[in-house]
Amino acid sequence: AGVLFVHVLEREYFKGEFPPYPKAGDSSNDPITFNTNLKGYPDRPGWLRYIQRTSHSDGVLYGSPTAEHVGKPTIIEITAYNKRTFETARHNLVINIMSTEEFPLPYQAEFFIKNINVEEMLASEVLGDFLGAVKNVWQPERLNAINITSALDRGGRVPLPINDLKEGVYVMVGADVQFSSCLREVETPQNQLRCSQEMEPVISCDKKFRAQFHIDWCKISLVDITKVVPVHSNRPDLGTGVLPDIGEYNPPSESLKSRDYFADFLITLAVPSAVALVLFIILGYSLCCRREGVIQLVHHSSIQKSTKELRSMSKNREISWPLSTLPVFHPVSGEVVPPIHPDNYETTSMPLMQTQTNLQSQIQIPQQQSSGDNYCMSTFRRLEVNGIPEERKVAEALNL
Repeated sequence: AGVLFVHVLEREYFKGEFPPYPKAGDSSNDPITFNTNLKGYPDRPGWLRYIQRTSHSDGVLYGSPTAEHVGKPTIIEITAYNKRTFETARHNLVINIMSTEEFPLPYQAEFFIKNINVEEMLASEVLGDFLGAVKNVWQPERLNAINITSALDRGGRVPLPINDLKEGVYVMVGADVQFSSCLREVETPQNQLRCSQEMEPVISCDKKFRAQFHIDWCKISLVDITKVVPVHSNRPDLGTGVLPDIGEYNPPSESLKSRDYFADFLITLAVPSAVALVLFIILGYSLCCRREGVIQLVHHSSIQKSTKELRSMSKNREISWPLSTLPVFHPVSGEVVPPIHPDNYETTSMPLMQTQTNLQSQIQIPQQQSSGDNYCMSTFRRLEVNGIPEERKVAEALNL
C-alpha cells in the first residue's frame, strides 16, 4: 500500500494461446486487445487503471492502492482478444496488498511532465531516470514513486497530432526528508507572480531535468502529510442487510378518522372563480361603459363589417353591366347601336379602363345655314372610350 503498482500485459505471452498465421513470420502481426475486470464484477477496482494505445502494443495495469485496500483479495480477470481469429484467452492476476510501516512517506511532491505520455513513463527505464533526477535534486535517503496519472484523467485535452505533441503525465513521488531549497523556489513571490502571468518561473535545478523531462513548475505540488489534519467522517452502521423478524404484518385498524375534503374542494374552486369573476367585471366595464372601450368596439365592428363585404364581393364576381355598356341610340340615324360587349363576354377578364380603340370613320351630318334652308355638313368624330361608342363634336356644333 502506498507504492506504485505496474504490471505489463505482454502480447508475446498470449500469442501461444492462439493458432499462428499460415504464413511464416507473420505471427507477430496479430492484433490483440485486452479487457480487465475484478473477478465477479464488470470493472476494475477504483485504484487500478489500464491503458493500451493500439492493438499492436502491450497493455499496462497501474495504480497505487491505499491502506483501506490492505488484506482484501484482489483477483483481476484478463481476457485477450485476437482480432484476426476472433478467439479469446483468459488468465487471472492475483494481487496481494500488504501494509508496511515505511509507507506512506511523509513528504510528497507531484510533478507534471509535459513531453511524456503515461505509458512511456510506466516503462521501467524511463521511470528510473526520472526518479534518479529527482533524487539528485532532493537528496533523500528513501525515494519511491507513489502514483502516476495521465493528464487526460485530470481534465486535460488531447493534443493536436502535430510536432509529436504529448498529453503529459503527473508523477507523485515520496521521500523521508524535507523538500530541498530548489523545490521550494516555486513558492517564492516572484515565481508565483510569473505563474499568475502565465510565464515560466525561474528554477535553479530545472537544467537537471531539461535534458529529458520538461517539467511545468507552476503545477508542482508539495505536500507534508504530517501537517495535514485528517478528516474523519462518522459513517452509520450499515448492519447485516437482513431485516429483523418482527412477526406477521399488521395493517392499520379501521378506527382511523375520516377526513372531510369539502372545505378543500370549496377553496380549490371558489378562489379561482372569484378572481376570474372580478377580472371579467373589470374588463366588461372597460369595454362597454367607458368611452375608450366603446370606440374600440365600434372600430372593431366596422372592421368586421368591411371584411365581410370584401369577402362577399370576392365570391360574386359576376356583377351587372354598367349603364354605359347597354344598347344606345345613334345620335343621327336613330338606330339602336348594340353594346360593345356580347352577352357571353367573360367579366372576370374585363379591364377597368379600356383605351380608345376602333376609331371609326368620320361621320358628316348636315348643318343649317343662316341665310336659307340649305344645310352644310358638320364633322363629328366617332370615339370609343372604355369600349363605349360616343359621338363627340370636333368642329362647330349644329345650331338648331
